[in-house]
Amino acid sequence: MAKQLTVLGIESSCDDTAAAVVRHTPGSSPEILSQVVVSQDELHKNFGGVVPEIAARAHTEKLDYCVADAFNEAAINLPDLDAIAVTSGPGLIGGVLSGVMCAKGLSAAANKPLIGVNHLAGHALTPRLTNQIEFPYLMLLVSGGHCQFLIVHDVDRFQRLGGTIDDAPGEAFDKTARLLGLGQPGGPHVEAAALKGDPARFRFPRPLLDRPDCDMSFSGLKTALLRAREAILAKKGGLTRKDQADLAAGFQQAVTAVLLEKSRRALKIYLELNPVKPVFAVAGGVSANQDIRAALETVCAESGVDFIAPPLSLCTDNGAMIAWAGLERYRRGLIDDLSLSARPRWPLDQTSPAMLGSGKKGAKA
Repeated sequence: MAKQLTVLGIESSCDDTAAAVVRHTPGSSPEILSQVVVSQDELHKNFGGVVPEIAARAHTEKLDYCVADAFNEAAINLPDLDAIAVTSGPGLIGGVLSGVMCAKGLSAAANKPLIGVNHLAGHALTPRLTNQIEFPYLMLLVSGGHCQFLIVHDVDRFQRLGGTIDDAPGEAFDKTARLLGLGQPGGPHVEAAALKGDPARFRFPRPLLDRPDCDMSFSGLKTALLRAREAILAKKGGLTRKDQADLAAGFQQAVTAVLLEKSRRALKIYLELNPVKPVFAVAGGVSANQDIRAALETVCAESGVDFIAPPLSLCTDNGAMIAWAGLERYRRGLIDDLSLSARPRWPLDQTSPAMLGSGKKGAKA
């Protein structure tokens, strides 16, 4: 399918309601014609995390407006689209369902093809949107809900090398921010505090570095920080700003050290494929952390591998990545119909054992 394609992408898997229009003509760079994201930070900030019921209600209220704004910004109308792509999992089921039903309505009304996109595939394919890189490449998804190393072989073929067996780094940053009395979302606040702290004051554990694989764990690290905080509270009765900064710095250094070493191991496995143009890409909100990004750039330089980090607006949840992943699937003839269902769990690598176990609804990751 070599013609120009224009695709709407809808994303509502967590706490950002997003819609975007992407256009691509073979032989040229993709164009993001519009990008609309409505944050729910204010709705959740007093709860210390995302409340699924509040998130789902907000998605339902905002989706229509996001889509309309995306059309206006792109200066197109619904009939101008070639297809409609939507996140159909994994994620908070209420939000995913809101997006899927919105997309189904648009698809039925305009008689346009419907394409269900795995949210993680949206992140994993973003470097092809921003940098037009070739398969295969190594991808680190590092966000509030996910952390895994993937070799991206094709639009619908992903090989997981390892990932977190418990908390994702972004989740650990959020919990750390709550423990230290910092703001939400936790990542930027912990990073800002760490800049003023001494990372050597608290030596936190580097979980699973004694194992030779690419799996990670961040739950124990969070527990170690809790114990360090409790020791300070027992001694002083409270935390000073210096205590907050030093704890944040020690925590961030430990996370960075784990990601650095595990990235080194993942790169070794990836390079055994002898890719013509080896690339290590990163996406997800945690990739905005400057210490983590610098560590990843360092390990890539050591291995002679190109490092790619899309702009932050395309690393966090957004509609453009869903539109692009849908566009790529559409070119391969991977099209759904109105029976498309919302999925709370949907591993990218369907052949590897589930990392976080399984339930009635399938593998979690």
